[in-house]
Order: sequence, then structure tokens, then C-alpha cells
Amino acid sequence: MGDGVGVERTDFVPLATRDKNRALEFYGEKLGLKRNERAHQDWPEFETGNVTLAIMVPEQAGMEFHVHRNPIALRVPDVAEARSKLEQAGVEFRGETLDTGVCHMAFFSDPDGNALMLHRRYAPYSDGSKP
Repeated sequence: MGDGVGVERTDFVPLATRDKNRALEFYGEKLGLKRNERAHQDWPEFETGNVTLAIMVPEQAGMEFHVHRNPIALRVPDVAEARSKLEQAGVEFRGETLDTGVCHMAFFSDPDGNALMLHRRYAPYSDGSKP
């Protein structure tokens, strides 16, 4: 194998929407993510601490709308508490909160059907370090 192409980081993960205002309300108000005010208004971005979620209307880029089916894991301090808050705000979850013996996970979607999960690893890694 070679030396790769020099990837420095992930700049953003795009999430397609059919209704930008609805997506802005969901990510900004319901999830409480901080909006990057420096981002272009046509391409709004929300910060999660280590990855930016970019809300896009695919037709603006000459693309078709496709739902992101593999969940983006959003780390929260307490999955049960975060789930309860979102359920009170009208967010529907798929199934019960899972306890894998390593982490807690609760699955839901944004209003466009993009898959998300609340996630918290509680078990230490094999070297004993904590997440």
C-alpha cells in the first residue's frame, strides 16, 4: 500500500433534505446543535464537536434526494435522558434503547428519514482507556 492521499480530517457529512426550514428547526431546536453562522445560508451547517453536519437540498447541487440509511451516532452524556427529551419534543424512536454491554444506543430519524442514533460508550477500551 502507498502513503494514502493525505486526508487531514472529515470536513462534513451531508444530510439531504426536502424542506430546509424543517431541517433547520430539527437540528437547531430539537437536537440543540450549534449552527455555524459562517456557513453559507444556502448550505447550512451544524457542529457536533468533531464532525459538521451539512444540510443540503440535493437539487441545488444537481443531485437526487436520497435518505442516509446508516445511522450517524451522536454522542450524548446519557442516552435515556436525551431520548426522553426528544420523545417529549415529538421525535419517534425505533425500538427500545439497546445496551450492548459496551454502549447504549437509541435509533431515530430526522424529518426526512435520515438515520440517526443517540450513543454513549461506557465500557473502557481493551487497553483500559475510557472513551
